[in-house]
Amino acid sequence: MVSSWILLLVSVAYAALLFGVAWWGDRRPMYPDRPWLRPVVYSLALAVYCSSWTFYGAVGTAVRNGVGYLPIYIGPLLLLLFGWRIIERLALIARSQNVVSIADFISSRFGRSRRLAALVAIIALIGIIPYLALQYKAVAMSLQVLTGNTGPTGFFTDPALYVALLMALFATLFGTRQVDATEHHHGMMLAIAFESVIKLLAMLAVGVFAYLWLSNRTDAVVESVHTLFTGLPPVGFISQTLLSFLAIICLPRQFHVAVVECGDVRDVRRARWMFGGYLVLISGMVLPIATAGVTLFGTGGSVADDSMVLALPLAEGRNALALIAYVGGFSAATGMVIVSSIALATMVSNDLVMPVLLRRSGDHQEAADVASRVLWIRRLAILLLAEDGKLQIDDAVQQHLPELPMLSAKGPTLRQLMAHTGGYAETGQIIFGSLFIGIGCFAGTLLWLMGEQSGSKPGAN
Repeated sequence: MVSSWILLLVSVAYAALLFGVAWWGDRRPMYPDRPWLRPVVYSLALAVYCSSWTFYGAVGTAVRNGVGYLPIYIGPLLLLLFGWRIIERLALIARSQNVVSIADFISSRFGRSRRLAALVAIIALIGIIPYLALQYKAVAMSLQVLTGNTGPTGFFTDPALYVALLMALFATLFGTRQVDATEHHHGMMLAIAFESVIKLLAMLAVGVFAYLWLSNRTDAVVESVHTLFTGLPPVGFISQTLLSFLAIICLPRQFHVAVVECGDVRDVRRARWMFGGYLVLISGMVLPIATAGVTLFGTGGSVADDSMVLALPLAEGRNALALIAYVGGFSAATGMVIVSSIALATMVSNDLVMPVLLRRSGDHQEAADVASRVLWIRRLAILLLAEDGKLQIDDAVQQHLPELPMLSAKGPTLRQLMAHTGGYAETGQIIFGSLFIGIGCFAGTLLWLMGEQSGSKPGAN
């Protein structure tokens, strides 16, 4: 096990480094004017797609369902190979229309309908907040695995609370500096790109270790591979691939990075190969880690499937490697939460709160005062999103899984939820699918009609 103090120091040091990278990126933008570096940062920032669900949950899904972990990688790869011009066109439209969010984009195709933008913003909020909660709980789970402390925690002793506040502080400092959300957040993009490098290196380190560990255990490896990959692909394989295909353009964080923060449309052409290669590398590490985990721990044992990325090096006495894996998972969670919080806060201020404030402002002076108030609204929204995400997972468990035992006043633990639903990835897929029932199909229909409507609606362009 790893000492709690060491984990605290590592977490604080990494957070300070992340803040430093973002500060440097804001003060001295290095990449926007460098044609060779800009697409690299853009491609790595797109890897915010790989959240802690991907980092931890993909291995757990491979252990339980074999090739069932592949859809979350196949979907984006198909889009990058055959549908990359969709992103290119979205970026061109966003630049011409000064689009700042997916809600803004959809409403812009229908005469800047405020009600439509508000509806999309509400759907996004309902779908994303539970997804944020999973990121906080993933970090809390990793801390429990590394320290061995699996007992229930109180409100102020839950590490997920402080993880949420830390991420909210970062998003507030580097995502809400100006009202004009069309201005690119160079510091945030550089920090997200840096985090993508960290989580890729962490996954590669654990994957290579697992591969070397397996090299001397041929007979056990054959049996483990047979256990993992016998049978047909799981039910929902194609539908999950389709959802993942849409995720690159429909998830608020992906739309924000891929479309709103796109500095040059030409970067999309290069990013399709760079980001595609990133996905191939990180998905290729899932198989050796899952195989080593099944070989060492078996299936259905005391070690949770989703924690094998951490449990494998710990079991072999490689605490330093376990710390690297923890930092990789922490990076995966923070990147997703930071970008999602900024995207959602922009929608809350622009599509839910700002229209009300502007209706009440009667002159230019009052309108100018609204600008500063909007910044504070965005900051408050980020804080509320962090706190609501922290609390909502326990409320959801109590409401939808009443048969689970109650270990504390807060309700069932995440470990119980994972055991009941099949794992962290399966819980994420439930939230993922619920989000796309609303915003995915809705946005997909509007994108299908986009060309026809832009020609018939006088206010669409």
